[in-house]
Amino acid sequence: MTRRPIVLLAMVVPLLAQTPAPQPQQPANPPAEAAQNTSDQASSPVPSTESWLSGSIDVGYRWRTSVGGSFDTYRSIVNLGSGPKLLGTDFTLTDPRHRGFDQLRFRANGWGDEPYQTFHLDAKKVKLYDFNADYRDIAYFNFLPSYADPLLSRGIVLNEQSFDMRRRLASFQLDLLPGNWFIPYLAYDRDSGAGTGATTFVTDANEFPVPNTLRDSTNLYRGGIRFELRRFHATLEQGGTTFKNDQNVFQIPGSVNFGNVATKVFGQTTDLTNLLAAYGVRGTSIYSKALFTANATPWLDLYGQFLYSQPDTDVHYQQTDTGNLLLQSQLLFYTSQQYLVSSAAKMPHTSGSLGAEIRPLRRVRIVQYWLTDRLHSAGSAASNQTLSGTGVSVKTAALLASSLATNYSQQEIDVFYDVTSKLMLRGGYRYVWGDANDLVLPPAGLMSSDHARLRRNVGIGGVTFRPSQKISISAQAEGASSGGAYFRTSPYDYQKVHAQARYQALTSLGLTADFTLLNNQNPVPGVNYDYRSQQESLSLFWSPAGGKFGDFQGSYTRSTLHSDIGYLVPQTLAPQISLYRDNAHTATALFNIKLPHGSGIEPKLTAGGSFFISSGSRATSYYQPLATLWLPIGKRINWFADWRYYGYGEAAYLYEGFRTNLVSTGLRFTR
Repeated sequence: MTRRPIVLLAMVVPLLAQTPAPQPQQPANPPAEAAQNTSDQASSPVPSTESWLSGSIDVGYRWRTSVGGSFDTYRSIVNLGSGPKLLGTDFTLTDPRHRGFDQLRFRANGWGDEPYQTFHLDAKKVKLYDFNADYRDIAYFNFLPSYADPLLSRGIVLNEQSFDMRRRLASFQLDLLPGNWFIPYLAYDRDSGAGTGATTFVTDANEFPVPNTLRDSTNLYRGGIRFELRRFHATLEQGGTTFKNDQNVFQIPGSVNFGNVATKVFGQTTDLTNLLAAYGVRGTSIYSKALFTANATPWLDLYGQFLYSQPDTDVHYQQTDTGNLLLQSQLLFYTSQQYLVSSAAKMPHTSGSLGAEIRPLRRVRIVQYWLTDRLHSAGSAASNQTLSGTGVSVKTAALLASSLATNYSQQEIDVFYDVTSKLMLRGGYRYVWGDANDLVLPPAGLMSSDHARLRRNVGIGGVTFRPSQKISISAQAEGASSGGAYFRTSPYDYQKVHAQARYQALTSLGLTADFTLLNNQNPVPGVNYDYRSQQESLSLFWSPAGGKFGDFQGSYTRSTLHSDIGYLVPQTLAPQISLYRDNAHTATALFNIKLPHGSGIEPKLTAGGSFFISSGSRATSYYQPLATLWLPIGKRINWFADWRYYGYGEAAYLYEGFRTNLVSTGLRFTR
């Protein structure tokens, strides 16, 4: 179960601009040029007195004290370091003459070896183009010592499913002729990642944790045209993707890896002394998409979408390993293995939806939609394997063919009725159905073929009540009964409730209360899944005297979760029950205080923080107090200092806790 600590990251900030030096006055223009300049000024949306460059920039330095406790856990949750930082920047450049662009805007946050770095650029020229570019660089580190660590009982701390990666995402889109009734566009998106980690090399009688290197990338190319009419909108898009994924696992020669199983198997201890395994996945896909919305009549709106794609995938895998290993099907111990696999698959995929909103009466709205998703996959694989031992050499070859077909459909109808101007009721019904079939030939093992069905009936209800301008109350509920599900933890027989109330007690004081409940049971023999989560929260915002002296915002959440599900112990296939419990308190408080000021200097202090405390299966505590001081030191310069503390602990896993202080200081330049 994932942890739910509250992570408060540093401020998001803006950027600097400088005003150009005044230019000497130019001689009067000839009549023709004067007429042209007059026309340019008349068409300009920017006043001639407005600065051509504006914005702000925050630069500073952060110090981090030594991390007490688990540095790996700190990196998995916070991962902020020391050093110079470009905390944030935001500026806008305007061209009064509208030569290459009307306006260009640039934003960047978190640069300086931060775990989450962003960049955004957009440029536009009225009725000619609109260009947007986004870039994100995410450092992903996950090494929680107690997770996926069968060796922990032997005193070895090793997360056997750990990652140390960087993920980079870029997106570019160019819209041509914006504001016209047809808008052509081109776009390109790229998602790539690379890094290292740990995983397990699995054999019949043991699992061996080994180093892992990963690299993947996906490129999406697309283009199309949008039609924007008064009562009709349509988009036609054509695109394609390329995908590759490479992974390598290895065991350094000369060392012995005894794996996760220390006991002897048939009188022998298994081990791994050398491993080199790699797989490469290559895929391509083309797709076509169309969508539309239409106001067919004053009482009828229609909308729909269609998508068809056909990915092709090729996989190549090669493996060489040595050690004392076991093939259980033949009770054969072997000392070396060579394994080669090649496979390919085609996966045509079709999805579509269609909906309508009907307004037969002034106070009645009927919303109905239908959607379907169909995936049919066919694949084949060829493998060759050679096992060698003392006086033994076994060669095997296999040809496999597989297929997977899933069909999913959903239909829903909702009726909204405005009883009065203050009360609205909603009632609806949703039916979900589908089936999944997979087959592997020739048959082998327990899962050579499988068939699953999905059948679910859902009742929907809701109410919105606004007795006055200061009070609003809304609630939605669902209740479902299923005759089949694809997965053991899927929604089956469930009840879902969400309610919210808002009260503007004073002009300066607002309160919000929220309640959420999910109760799900799957009574199928062998599953017996019982899941319940509940959450209640209260938040407020207080700004006395219109914020003259500052403001306060705070929230408190109480949540509970319990999960019971049956499973089979892998070693013995004996039935067992998995129990998980969590009871948590979460609170956040933040004061913004305007300190006494004079001579045009107005210092501000922000102080507060948050905490998370839970009890149950994985009792956890997480504290994050903070304080930030802003002090103007000039007309366009502010000095700031920021302190944050991070304290994390787990009652059952004390070695996984950490604590540290972060102190940042810097300057904000504004224009």
